[in-house]
Amino acid sequence: MSTFCTQITLPDLAKTEALAAQFSAALDRGDTLLLSGDIGAGKTTFARAFIRNRLRRMEDVPSPTFTLVQTYDDGETEIWHCDLYRLTSADEVLELGLEDAFEDAICLIEWPDRLGPETPCDALTCHFKAETDHHTVTLTGPERWQQKLGWLND
Repeated sequence: MSTFCTQITLPDLAKTEALAAQFSAALDRGDTLLLSGDIGAGKTTFARAFIRNRLRRMEDVPSPTFTLVQTYDDGETEIWHCDLYRLTSADEVLELGLEDAFEDAICLIEWPDRLGPETPCDALTCHFKAETDHHTVTLTGPERWQQKLGWLND
């Protein structure tokens, strides 16, 4: 199976938010972004900007660190923002109802390594990394993401 892979430099917060806005316009029901990286690498910043752009309004977008899941409705589809950091086993994922959300919603999953065998095979992994003077995000996923994210080459 062919894969899509590209790396983007994020020199500042504005570039991270702009990238999230582009993603928010491109994703559809059933799309999942796996947001990985160390604490402080930009995962939550990206997710918050994505959600605000998708909702087309400024809204408080709390981190789901303690609730595990925050859901939003943009009028077209539901958006699930999940922070799985506190999960101790992949079995707990099923209790959250994620398997249905993977089909019916847009899912933004922080700490996706906690998904284990429940990781959707068609998801796009967005690995964030904090560098000395900027951040980077490496996008990796099935070939279908190449077409869906064709604007990255513009």
